Amino acid sequence: MFDVVTFGTATKDIFLQPKEFSLREELLCFTLGSKVPAEDINFSSGGGGTNVAATFGKQGFSVAYCGMVGEDHSAEMVLRDLKNYGVDCSMIKTTSEKPTNHSVTINIPEKDRTILVYRGASELYSKMHVDFPRLKTRWMYLAPFSSLSLFYSLLDFAEKEGIRVMINPGKKQIEDDQFKDYLKKAEIVLLNREEASLLIDETEESKLVSEVQSLCGGISLITKGKEGVVASSEKEIYSTAPKPDDAVDRTGAGDSFGSGFLSGYMRTESIEEGLIFGVANSTSCLQKVGAKKGLLGENDEFERVYVERSSK
Repeated sequence: MFDVVTFGTATKDIFLQPKEFSLREELLCFTLGSKVPAEDINFSSGGGGTNVAATFGKQGFSVAYCGMVGEDHSAEMVLRDLKNYGVDCSMIKTTSEKPTNHSVTINIPEKDRTILVYRGASELYSKMHVDFPRLKTRWMYLAPFSSLSLFYSLLDFAEKEGIRVMINPGKKQIEDDQFKDYLKKAEIVLLNREEASLLIDETEESKLVSEVQSLCGGISLITKGKEGVVASSEKEIYSTAPKPDDAVDRTGAGDSFGSGFLSGYMRTESIEEGLIFGVANSTSCLQKVGAKKGLLGENDEFERVYVERSSK
C-alpha cells in the first residue's frame, strides 16, 4: 500500500543563460544563423508528475510515479533522479515512438524567462498503460497531463476504490465539457488564479473563491503568485501572507506548493498546516535552479508563514 501515487509528465529540463541577447519590448531576440554563447547551463529532471513525487519521497512517504518516458539517455536521468528521491518507478512505461519530454529554459536575470517545450513520450501515456490492480494507495495526485480519458478514468477508479484524490488540472481538463461534473470526485483541487477564472469566468476574488469551492465540494486552493494563496472549505476560508520575491528560478513553483500542501495535510488533516508547509516547500524550491533541488526534506527546518482564517 502506497501513501500516494502520482500521475503527470516526466521531463528533462535544460536551463541556459545566454551571454549575448537583445530585448525589444517583450521580445527576446537573437541573430538568425549566429552562435550565441551561454554563461551558464544546468540540467534537471522535471515534469509535474515527477516533481510532486520527489516531494513526497523527500518527506518520507511511500510514493510511486506513473507515467511514460522514451528509450533514451534523458529517461535514464529521470529514473535515476526519482530513485534517488525514494520514488517507486516500477509502474513507469517506456516507448520507442517518441523521445522523453524536454524543456529548454532561456533565463534572462532580473527580467524573465522563455521556455521551449517538446511534448514527447508523456503525451502517449493513456489508461491502457495503467496497471489499475496495482494502484493500492491512500492518495492519488493528478498533475497536468494530456489524456482526458485517463484523467476521468482515474477519478472514477479512485471513487470506486475509496482513494482520496488531489488534482492540479491543466488547461485541457479545465476547458473540457465534462470537467465540472468530475470536480466533486476530488477531495482537493489546486488552481492558479488564471485557471480559476477560466473555469468559472469570474475575476473578483471573493466570488472566484466561493464559486470554485462550490464546484469542488471539498477543498479548493487558488494560488496568486507573489500575493500568496487562498484556500476554501465548506465552512472556512484561509489565506497566506505574500512572501518576498527573491526567487532564483520559478520552475516547479506550483508543483512544490501542491505536493507540500498535501504532505502537510496527509500528516495532520489540517488545511492550515498544509498551507504552511506548501508555502515553505515552494519558497525553498524557488531558491535553486530546477524543480527538485530545493525541495524540503522530512527533517529540514523551515519558516512558518502566517495563515489568516475566517468563517464563511
